[in-house]
Amino acid sequence: MSMFDFFKRSKNKPKQYRIKRQFDGAKGGRLFSQWTTTNKSAASELRDQLRVLRARSRELCQNNDYAKRFLRLQTTNIVGPSGIHFEPKVTEDNGTPDIRANEILRKSFMEWGKKGNCTVDGQLSWVDAQRLFVETVCRDGEVLVRLVRKYDNPHKFALHFIECDHLNEQHNEETRNGFEIKMGIECNHYGKPVAYHIAKRNPADTFVSRSESNERVPAENMIHGYVAERANQLRGIPWATTAMTRLHMLGAYEESELVACRVASAKMGFITSPDGEGYTGEDVEDYNPIMSAEPGTFEQLPAGMAVQTFDPDHPTTAFRDFEKAMLRGISSGLNVSYASLSNDLESVNYSSIRQGSLDERDQYRVMQRWLTDHFLQPVFDAWLEEQLTHELLSSLPMRKIEKFNQAEWRPRGWQWIDPTKEVAANIEAVKNGFKSLADVAGETGRDSEDVLNKLSNEKLQADALGLELQLGKARDSVVPTEEPEND
Repeated sequence: MSMFDFFKRSKNKPKQYRIKRQFDGAKGGRLFSQWTTTNKSAASELRDQLRVLRARSRELCQNNDYAKRFLRLQTTNIVGPSGIHFEPKVTEDNGTPDIRANEILRKSFMEWGKKGNCTVDGQLSWVDAQRLFVETVCRDGEVLVRLVRKYDNPHKFALHFIECDHLNEQHNEETRNGFEIKMGIECNHYGKPVAYHIAKRNPADTFVSRSESNERVPAENMIHGYVAERANQLRGIPWATTAMTRLHMLGAYEESELVACRVASAKMGFITSPDGEGYTGEDVEDYNPIMSAEPGTFEQLPAGMAVQTFDPDHPTTAFRDFEKAMLRGISSGLNVSYASLSNDLESVNYSSIRQGSLDERDQYRVMQRWLTDHFLQPVFDAWLEEQLTHELLSSLPMRKIEKFNQAEWRPRGWQWIDPTKEVAANIEAVKNGFKSLADVAGETGRDSEDVLNKLSNEKLQADALGLELQLGKARDSVVPTEEPEND
C-alpha cells in the first residue's frame, strides 16, 4: 500500500451526507410538542373562534379596570375631545381657494354632524360617532356602519351603526353567480366584498325571538372597519387578543389577593386542646367554646386549652413586582406604554416619559390616519353625493363633485411634555429650516393658516384699541457703534 492510497476514497465506503442547518423555530421534539405546525387561512382561524374572542373581550372591557382604561386611551388619543376636524380645501382652476364653496361645505357638514341628524337613531353627534367607531373596533375588532341614503331628515343622509353580531361568521356558501359568501360577506373572484348579508335582528338579543332572516346590503352602502393583519382577511380581531389571557388571570389574581388581605386584616384564632376533646362540629348541638377579644382585657382559658392565632401574611412582598411584570407584558400586547395603562409614574423622568410618549403618539397618529381613510372620508364621500344629488348645497352643481370633494382632516395633537424645552427646540428647527410653521402647528392639532389668521385679527384689534402685542420674535435693537476718533 503506497502512501497515496490513504487519500483515495474506498468504493465500498457509504456516501456521507452533511447535516444541513435548520431554523430553531421549526424544530420538533419534546420541548415543542405543543407548538402548532399547521397553517390555516385567516377566515378558517376566525370562523370558529371569533365569537368567543369577541365575547371575552367585551367581558374584560366591562369588568376589568385595565381593559376599560385601554378603551379610554384609544378614544381620547385617536379622536380627542373635539373629534377629527373637517376642513374643505376646494380651489379654483388657478389654484386659489374657493372661499364660497368652502364656507358652504363647512357649514352644511357641521349642521349635519349635530346630534339628531348624524345617525338614524338621533342619539349621536359626528364626534360621538367617531368615538363609537374607534371604541367598537378596539373592543370587538370590527364595526359595521350602514350609509343610509335618502333618509328622512333635512340632509337626506344618516349613519346606522350595526353590531358585528349581525354578520354571521358561520354563513358560508356559494352564490348563483359564482361568488362566495365567507363569514357573511359576499365576495367576487378577487376577494373584494360586493355585499354584506346582515341579520335583521341581533342573534344575541334576548328581548326578542331569534330571527334567521338576512338582508343583503350592497358594499357601497356599508362601511366595515377593521385592521387587517393578513392578506385576504375578511373579519376583524379584537385588539386585546394577545393580552386577553393575562388580563383575565391578573384580574382573578388581584381579586384573590384582595380577599386574602381582607381575611388577614380580621385577626382571629382557635382554641385548641392536646387531644381535641371538647370540640363539636356544626352538626352537633353541644357547646363550642368561643370568646371575643377586647382591647385591654385578659381572659382565662379552660384547663388544657390554648389559643392558636390565625394570621395570614397578605399581600406578599412579591405582589408588587409581579403585578408590574404582568402589566408590562399586557401593555406590549395592547401597544400602549406601561405608564399610561397603569397610571404608574413613580420612577419616570423627563427623558423616559418623553420617549415613551413619543412612541405611543406615533401609534396614535397611525390610527388617526386609519380612521380617516376607513371612516371619515368614505362618510364624507357619501354625504357629498347625497347633498349634490338633492341640490342641498346652495346651487353647487353635481357635475363638479370631484372639485368639491377636496377635504382635509385635521386630527388632534398633544401638548408638549416640557413646554420650555419643546418650544426652544421648535424655534431652532424653524430658524434652521428643519421644520415649517405648518409642521409645528400640526404637532398640536392646529392649522397654520388658522393660527396666522387669528394672530392677524388679534393684532388688528389690539391696534384699534391702542394696545401693543409682542407677536413673533422681537427685533433686536440696533446700537450704533462709535467710530474711532482720528488722532
